[in-house]
Amino acid sequence: MVPSLVQLCGSLRSMGEDMNLTIEKCAEIDVDSVIKIGVETYFDAFRDYCTRAVMDSYLREAFSKDKILSEMQNTKSEFHFCYLQDEIAGYIKTNTEDAQTDLRDYEGLEIERIYVRSTYRGRGIGSYLMRFAIQRAEEQGKKYVWLGVWEKNQRAIAFYQHHGFKAYGTHPFRMGNEIQVDFVMKKHL
Repeated sequence: MVPSLVQLCGSLRSMGEDMNLTIEKCAEIDVDSVIKIGVETYFDAFRDYCTRAVMDSYLREAFSKDKILSEMQNTKSEFHFCYLQDEIAGYIKTNTEDAQTDLRDYEGLEIERIYVRSTYRGRGIGSYLMRFAIQRAEEQGKKYVWLGVWEKNQRAIAFYQHHGFKAYGTHPFRMGNEIQVDFVMKKHL
């Protein structure tokens, strides 16, 4: 049986009670915060792996206001902030149907971004967001959850494996003028 939104929120509330975590759906008015956190977390995670010019080019393109607003207006994509007490600790972006970046399978839900700000890492927030995404997929009757992760991001790969994801294939990922390889990982529900 698919849980109701009340059950979903109640179970997430109990998961985050010990840390005062809450999840709230983002609205278009939140676009500047989504961009700020996206740029901050992406830069923190990958600044040592490319030139500043490549990074700047990617950040300008991936986190432009027009692009993020367009993503937020897509009814098949969802952005949710994760708050620790009253502070935004990070956010998650999920996609279904034709909003998915690669597989575009109606039976799957894509986790496109789990971004946790560096000052909040190590507190279980990423796991909390992962459980939220899995619950959203179950609520929508999806058969699996999938994501792409850079082949050299061992920390993220280990995190996803810990949550039951397995490598399924690869796809190219363009960062600036560089083409990188992402693993496609899936978790069957």
